[in-house]
Amino acid sequence: MSSPSAAPSLAPASVRNAAWVAFAVSLVHIIFGAIVRITGSGMGCGDNWPKCYGHWIPPFDRIDLIIEVTHRYLALALLLSIAALAFTAWRHRSVPAVGAHGGVWKAAQLSIVLWIAPAVFGAITVFAGNPAWATVVHKLLAASLLAVLAVAVIRAGGLGGDSIRFARGTTKAVGGATAAAALALVVVLLGGLTAKLPGAAVACAGFPLCGEGSLGGGAQHVQLTHRILAYLLVLHLISLPMIFRKRGEPRAVITAAWFALTFGVLQIVWAGWMVTGGFPTVVRSLHQATGMLIWASAFVMAYLARIAAGRSVIASAPRSP
Repeated sequence: MSSPSAAPSLAPASVRNAAWVAFAVSLVHIIFGAIVRITGSGMGCGDNWPKCYGHWIPPFDRIDLIIEVTHRYLALALLLSIAALAFTAWRHRSVPAVGAHGGVWKAAQLSIVLWIAPAVFGAITVFAGNPAWATVVHKLLAASLLAVLAVAVIRAGGLGGDSIRFARGTTKAVGGATAAAALALVVVLLGGLTAKLPGAAVACAGFPLCGEGSLGGGAQHVQLTHRILAYLLVLHLISLPMIFRKRGEPRAVITAAWFALTFGVLQIVWAGWMVTGGFPTVVRSLHQATGMLIWASAFVMAYLARIAAGRSVIASAPRSP
């Protein structure tokens, strides 16, 4: 999405609050989706969709059914929160920060489309028997929705959007942050594939590399690729806060870089604990959740850097006499 070019006004508090709620619900929904995959609850309601065995509220007599139907309820809560965001933004569309080019209203409209796409694809996933490739596509769509809602929050003044309105940055920061965001997304998607592909999650018995007693074959290749890219991502994230600070990048960009790095280090801790501890479900869930937080932080960092760099270009452009 393009960086905002409208007058740096503030969105009303109601719009900002609605954007925050939608973003938070989206994050919870995605994290719970990871729990569905890890626990093997994707077919907890069989091939029934949108109902669960013919019921909107089925008897909660199985844990896999409870997890799956809760994920569906969260999808409904996400729809309602996005609808509230869109309605609130539409009401205040006369405010430049909301209705102008680069405002909250456009991000809210796109979020509706991106809610429909994962919902429809989620149904296809169920009817297709929940294959690994469909799970990865579904996660990509969900990650895209989270990014758009992050944009809505930033444009409404949250996540550093308030302080970045008058800040100036460099295009070098945009490059570094964008590379981190792109690599984070690839690692997240590979993590989803690793969790879903038979044998991939436990293909490597050692840490940080595979070690002895590993399974070998394609599952191990997927696991190793996921790990190597994750290590490269963390190494890249380690360099960004210090480089950004040295260059004098905006505080909001530096803060987002520190968040991304913190989550990256925590992710490595979860990974080591997960492998050496026998792959407990709770730690695997924390691993997946932290991966999504890395993606969100890296995307916010990249978007804020782009806004600041855009301000610099505008400020340095020659004025006509």
